[in-house]
Amino acid sequence: MTTLTGRQRHRLRALAHTLRPVILVGAGGLSDGLVAETERALTDHALIKVRLAGERAERRAQAEALCQRTGAELVQLIGRMAVLYRPSDKTPLEF
Repeated sequence: MTTLTGRQRHRLRALAHTLRPVILVGAGGLSDGLVAETERALTDHALIKVRLAGERAERRAQAEALCQRTGAELVQLIGRMAVLYRPSDKTPLEF
C-alpha cells in the first residue's frame, strides 16, 4: 500500500465530492460479505464512499479495518462518511 501525498489526497477528495456511498456498514459491522463487496467496488471504481455506523471511535476503527482488509487507502473520514482509494487497472485516476 502506497502513501498518498497531500496533493493526491486533495485531488481524490475533490473527485469524491460528487460520489454517493456504494457501501453501507450497518450494526452488523464488517462481515466477510461486506469486505468482499468493498473489494469488488474498489476494483470497479478505484475511489468509493462508505457510510459507517456507530460512535466516532468505532467509525474510525471500522474505516481503518476496512482499509487494512482491502489494501485501500483512507483518503478522508468526515462524520459517518469515509472515502477509500485503491489504484485499479480498470479505472485509472489521473492526479
